[in-house]
Amino acid sequence: MSLIELKNVTKVYRTGEVPVTALKEINLEIGKRAFVSFIGPSGSGKTTLLNLMGVLDKPTEGKLLINDVNIGLLDRAEAAEFRANTLGFVFQNFNLIPVLTVYENVEYPLLLVKRLPAKERRDRILSLLEKVGMIDHKDKYPNQISGGQKQRVAVARALVTNPQLVLADEPTANLDHATAFKVIAIMHEMQRELGTTFIFSTHDPKIVGEAEILYTLEDGALVNQEITKRN
Repeated sequence: MSLIELKNVTKVYRTGEVPVTALKEINLEIGKRAFVSFIGPSGSGKTTLLNLMGVLDKPTEGKLLINDVNIGLLDRAEAAEFRANTLGFVFQNFNLIPVLTVYENVEYPLLLVKRLPAKERRDRILSLLEKVGMIDHKDKYPNQISGGQKQRVAVARALVTNPQLVLADEPTANLDHATAFKVIAIMHEMQRELGTTFIFSTHDPKIVGEAEILYTLEDGALVNQEITKRN
C-alpha cells in the first residue's frame, strides 16, 4: 500500500517574468516502511520534491497524495497540522534549539502537537534517547555535544511524535564516515521497529549505498528508479 503518490506533479517558480520549471510531470509511488533516496546534481529538483512531500509547498500541476490526503487542497492551518501529526524532519545543519537541553529539544515537538500525560511524554523521550545512544547526555546543551551527537538528537526529535514519514535533507553531509553510518543504522532500526518511512535528498554515497530504492532526478525529471539488493 502506498504512503505517497505523485501524479503528473509539476512545480513552476516565477523569477520576475521568467518561469522556472523545477519539476516536470513526476509520477511515482512510495510505500510504507520504505527507505528511499533521491539523487541527482544540484538543481535537479531534489529539494523542491522534498519540500512538496514535506507539505511546505504545493504542486503547480498534478496531485500529491500522502495517506490519501491531497496536499494541494490543504490551507495553511491544515498543512501545518498535517506536518505536525504526520511528518518528521532531519536537517543537514541539525537545527537544534541552542537554549534547550538535549532532552528539551526532543520534547519540543510533543509540546506543540501531542497532548500526552507528562509521564508518557517523558517515557517516550527517554526511550528514544536510549535508542540513539544519547541518554547519558540528556541534560547537556547543543554546544556541549559533537556534530554526530547532535544529529542523533535530531533523529530522536524527528521520531518522537511517531510520524509515518521522516524527510531528511543531506542528513550526513556534516558527519564523518563512521558517525554517518551510525546515524543511518539508527534510522534503519527505527524503520524496522516503528515502520517509519525515510526519504532522503542526498549527494552522499554513504546514504545512497544504504537506500532500498534510488530515484535519480535530472533537470526536474525523474529519469531512473533502481531497487537495490538491500530491499
